Amino acid sequence: MKILAFGASTSKSSINQQFAHFAAHQFKGEVNMIDLNDFEMPVFSVDKEKEDGYPVQAQELHEIIEESDFLVISMTEHNGSYSAAFKNTLDWCSRLNNSVFHDKPMLLISTSPGKLGAKFSLEAALNRFPRHTANILGHFSLPSFEENFKDGIINEELAKEFNDLIQNVKETLAKIK
Repeated sequence: MKILAFGASTSKSSINQQFAHFAAHQFKGEVNMIDLNDFEMPVFSVDKEKEDGYPVQAQELHEIIEESDFLVISMTEHNGSYSAAFKNTLDWCSRLNNSVFHDKPMLLISTSPGKLGAKFSLEAALNRFPRHTANILGHFSLPSFEENFKDGIINEELAKEFNDLIQNVKETLAKIK
């Protein structure tokens, strides 16, 4: 199984990149970790789209997603929503082809330093991603990353909830194959 994973952040020390890496490695397969910094695009505007067409990075990301079997995305949160960089990436990709996620099975997760665990961003993604053909098999929010994560989830209740989710997703993936 080809697993594509990334944190929806451009921070070089992204906790969501770390969490996506951890989550993706709970599954058997070849994990391709990408960095959104490698897909930097100009700020989306209709005028820029008309003048210059679509950025090659949007096309590359579409191809990477299409070649993957399973997606693990960890949502960061900036001021109660997606990071501007991720929103811009999604805007460009959806203009190129509204089927951004190509009906690929997806695990959607989030974390933050705070007690809400980027829940607002996760909820926004849960609402919007299906409109871009996301097949979300499960979701999970990890609050207070620094307190609850060290080479894995250390809070017993959260670890059990996460592990149960992973098991359910594995079972669903097995049925899809």
